[in-house]
Amino acid sequence: MKRLVIKVGTAVLTQDGQLAIERLSALVDLIAKLKNDKNYEVILVSSGAVGAGFTSLQLDKTQIANRQALAAIGQPLLLKNYKKRFKEHGITCAQMLLIADDFDSRKRTKNAQNVMEILLENKILPIINENDVIANDELLFGDNDQLAAHVAYHFNADMLAILSDIDGYYNKNPREYDDAVMLKVVSSINEEELQMKHTANSEFATGGIVTKLKAADFLMKNNIPMYLSSGFDLTNAYDFLVDDNHKNGTIFKK
Repeated sequence: MKRLVIKVGTAVLTQDGQLAIERLSALVDLIAKLKNDKNYEVILVSSGAVGAGFTSLQLDKTQIANRQALAAIGQPLLLKNYKKRFKEHGITCAQMLLIADDFDSRKRTKNAQNVMEILLENKILPIINENDVIANDELLFGDNDQLAAHVAYHFNADMLAILSDIDGYYNKNPREYDDAVMLKVVSSINEEELQMKHTANSEFATGGIVTKLKAADFLMKNNIPMYLSSGFDLTNAYDFLVDDNHKNGTIFKK
């Protein structure tokens, strides 16, 4: 049985200050297909709590305390929508909120691993997010790409799939250069690429291509492949994850 971590970004889950319910539903359908038809063990790492909170209370998100408050409001809203849609597929969800420190303590890591194994053995879908309410530094500088990479490593996944507003890794920025070419397979990432300027692509996002490269680099060093594809149109994700057909998107592997 394959164990797959799927990470979805804020830019996919929110649009115009609202939750992007259609895209969330499409993601749920994909995960249900993987769990019910392919018999995969799936762990979902989901961003979007701050964006979801903003739909209920329009606080100034430049203030850290406000962003933490928005995360506190948004996390149950996000989970409510996930639970409703997954229930239609007969899938029960569980929530796990983690921070980087949880993977720095052997005791806390082992506790989390024990819980994860119980959930997966009982076919429960774990939904993981960073605990933004208490994680000051992580909220400012961290991102769920890094979290997802550590989730894949510490919870013994066979692969991480990141579904984003970025549909793959190109030889140059496709938003600036018309002749940019997607790299379908990447086997190494140089230091210059890892040190590129960090850019987020959503007012609520903390990620960008650099955080994804850092996640891929960490996983490749630990012999775990990572797939990067669009979360807006899941056609390529279905081809690769369901049909084992790599038509598009980037796979990072040694």
